[in-house]
Amino acid sequence: MRLTKKSHSCVRLEKDGRTLVVDPGGFSEEDAALGADALLVTHEHPDHFDEGRLRAALEADPAAGVWTLKSVADRLSAAFPGRVHTVGHGDTFTAAGFEVQVHGELHAVIHPDIPRVTNVGYLVDGGALFHPGDALTVPDHPVRTLMLPVMAPWNKISEVIDYVREVRPERAYDIHDALLTDLARPIYDRQIGALGGALHLRLDPGATAEL
Repeated sequence: MRLTKKSHSCVRLEKDGRTLVVDPGGFSEEDAALGADALLVTHEHPDHFDEGRLRAALEADPAAGVWTLKSVADRLSAAFPGRVHTVGHGDTFTAAGFEVQVHGELHAVIHPDIPRVTNVGYLVDGGALFHPGDALTVPDHPVRTLMLPVMAPWNKISEVIDYVREVRPERAYDIHDALLTDLARPIYDRQIGALGGALHLRLDPGATAEL
């Protein structure tokens, strides 16, 4: 499986000539969703879900499909009947040849006065990779590669470190990093790498890794 990091929380997975894209939102590249055989969206916030970009990807490829939670599916399903699949915690499905399990139900708390939206994470190919969206969900399955939400309005570095410790992946790659400045990156790299207990890695947008 090849992992390509796109900007912010979007990642592209390729295997056996097919492509799965997770969270091609408004902080990611304009073409982040294009060319995907399957698209997964963790929740409705615009840095993870851009309706126009998903519509463009589905229009460009009549065989492409979307798997997501109800709040996102409701905005797409009428225009693309049979191609938008609603999923929730505990569901399993196959998309573009990838086996996917759904974990989690709610977005992390931003502030007690802000209502929490639904959020799901996706465990791909039996734990080869886990993308939690905007939550620190711990799946009930070993994880080899964790996509790590490293910097967000709803987290702090101690929580990020403890999350890596709890999941215990072989490696963790940064996502949710559009708000993290280059000045601060070495601090995060050093502290997460030293304290998380797993190999901590970072890919620039467009860079790839073999998993």
